[in-house]
Amino acid sequence: MDQNITRRRGVGTRGIDEKTVLDGYTVIAPLTGKKVYLVNNAGDNVHTWDLPYRVGRYAKILSNGNLVVGMKDPEATAPFPFFNKYGGGVYMELTPEGKVVHELRDPLGHHDCFYEGDGHFFYAGLEVLTPEQQAALPGGVEGTEAPDGKVYADTIREVKDGKLVWEWRVSEHLDPKIFPLQAHYPREHWPLINGIYPLKDGNILASLRSVSAVIIIEKSTGKIIWHLDSTVVAQQHNANELPNGNILIFDNGAFRHRESFQWSRALEIDRKTKEIVWQWHASPKETFFTPFMGSAQRLPNGNTLVCESAFGRVIEINTQNEMCWEYVCPHFAVYPEPEAAGFYPVESNALFRAYKYSKEQIPWLKK
Repeated sequence: MDQNITRRRGVGTRGIDEKTVLDGYTVIAPLTGKKVYLVNNAGDNVHTWDLPYRVGRYAKILSNGNLVVGMKDPEATAPFPFFNKYGGGVYMELTPEGKVVHELRDPLGHHDCFYEGDGHFFYAGLEVLTPEQQAALPGGVEGTEAPDGKVYADTIREVKDGKLVWEWRVSEHLDPKIFPLQAHYPREHWPLINGIYPLKDGNILASLRSVSAVIIIEKSTGKIIWHLDSTVVAQQHNANELPNGNILIFDNGAFRHRESFQWSRALEIDRKTKEIVWQWHASPKETFFTPFMGSAQRLPNGNTLVCESAFGRVIEINTQNEMCWEYVCPHFAVYPEPEAAGFYPVESNALFRAYKYSKEQIPWLKK
């Protein structure tokens, strides 16, 4: 009997509503491997990218038809053990044939990298807090600093044509009294930026996991001008802007206020009022939950794609808030690095995010 419960329940396409599902293709980037797959609604693989390194976070198709993918730098030294699990460090733009168009490396790069195919990167990095800054940071589990005794804080770096053109430092702009580490979180990393999204107005949207917050940074000053706090979101991921100006968020739900059990959901937030104007969760709620990672994408037909990342499950929600496609990643493996496998020593089909596209958005596939 297969001891992997996720695989035993069935993989590939497990359900589809042909009438309401987007007719298109989904990018599947298993975190344990060196391949990225493009699958159709039937779950068939229609294209594969072979990578030089293990997938570090996610892969996404750009408007020019190329792929951007974050990979784990095998030569990078981890500042603390868990960085082996979510560190990246190598970002590449690849043609459908796998040719490298642009490349960026930073051994302390992690989680998100926003890139639109023009040699222009926004990504999350790390720096060490001073002893004074570290002492002023409240919260977290006592004694869980990095092995060197330090606390690492995030930066957001903008690199264009290989040059650093803008940088935002948590240590300079985030008030630890307003954004303390949540009580259950290790002190090694604050506030763990897992999502970066440049807005149409020129400012920067960011998701901060270990403090359960989504913020907007005024790019010209570095000031925080908008803050959605832990009364709304809980260890969320993948905050992104919709065409109507609202904010779409994958809300993981770990340690959510006023809840005795955990469940995940997708939220659409009115930026002006901070009110929830749309949401989806499973019924019953506890049947869709990922404690870490996760994504939400609004599709061209108005549907929403969500990714239950820890279990490699992708669900498309139609405009009636009904599931119209369910797919489970069939690619299982143990993390190849002993350091990462130490945290997750079983076969995993995890995905950081999933992205779907209409057939019209991938014209090269017809050729």
